[in-house]
Amino acid sequence: MARRRLTPASPSPAPDGPRSARPAGLPGMPPIASVAGEAATEAALAELTRGLDQARAEGRLILALPLADIAPGHLSRDRISVDEEEMQALVDSLQAHGQRTPVEVAAIAGPQPYGLISGWRRYHALSHLQATTGEARFATIQAIVRHPSTAAEAYIAMVEENEIRVGLSHYERARVVAATVDLGVFDTERAALQGLFGAASRAKRSKIGSFLELHRHLGDRLRFPARIPERLGLALVEALRAGKGASLRARLASAAPETPEAELALLQAALRGDVSRAKHSAERRGPPEPTGRTELFPGVTLTISRGAGEIALKLEGPGVTEELHDEVHAAVLALRDRTR
Repeated sequence: MARRRLTPASPSPAPDGPRSARPAGLPGMPPIASVAGEAATEAALAELTRGLDQARAEGRLILALPLADIAPGHLSRDRISVDEEEMQALVDSLQAHGQRTPVEVAAIAGPQPYGLISGWRRYHALSHLQATTGEARFATIQAIVRHPSTAAEAYIAMVEENEIRVGLSHYERARVVAATVDLGVFDTERAALQGLFGAASRAKRSKIGSFLELHRHLGDRLRFPARIPERLGLALVEALRAGKGASLRARLASAAPETPEAELALLQAALRGDVSRAKHSAERRGPPEPTGRTELFPGVTLTISRGAGEIALKLEGPGVTEELHDEVHAAVLALRDRTR
């Protein structure tokens, strides 16, 4: 008997009424799977939004902000002057490769919604490029929005960024200490020194404190104070403490030096004159008489001499190093502070 081939039955369409419509979704997807997929997509988008919001709040999101929206003078800047060659190198780099490192800003009230915290050079280099080239790519700046809870936090962020990228002079450091005290950000100079330069050594903070005296007494007369080297600055502070402030101010006012070199030469000449007079006076009084000689520790001997109105301490030996000088200087300033 011949076999019959079996074929699957073909469903017949319903005689009346349209076919039932298939739910939206992928072809062949059951309705419950479509609903679950939409819910998962919404959850993923919500999670992404929360992540972006959190990154923005924590200062981990880099934004492209219009230059016009940023107030560069939001903080009293620590940097006084900028090396022209270094600035031109930054401009050339930005023009060739674009901005690679974001600046830091904070949301503020006023006509400009953001205030510059760090990145002063990058901001001004981009502003220069926008003004000179007119290219749209220089009209915005990559920035991270910080949320400092106090003005002190904003100043600390600015100082830390500059300490890492471009070392400031002791005078510039002292100047920002004075500015934060004058603005009421810190209550005292000691608090400002500790707050802004807490990570620095005690010797370094001591030197900044000395330059703070230089800024307070001669800041309005000096034209190029950021160029004063450390040793000259400390010598000037000693002259101020010896009552030479009025004569130094008079010299600066009458000479009005036009270049950093001229100002430095004037200050050095003023100190040489004071040293010469002091030496002549000491010769008339006679040399101090040694009263004791002690070996402080191996390699360092202390000699104490006493004369009319003075006590001379002399450290000598192979153990006398720059580090020892800094420690002794810091100890003397600490003694001065305790007697105030």
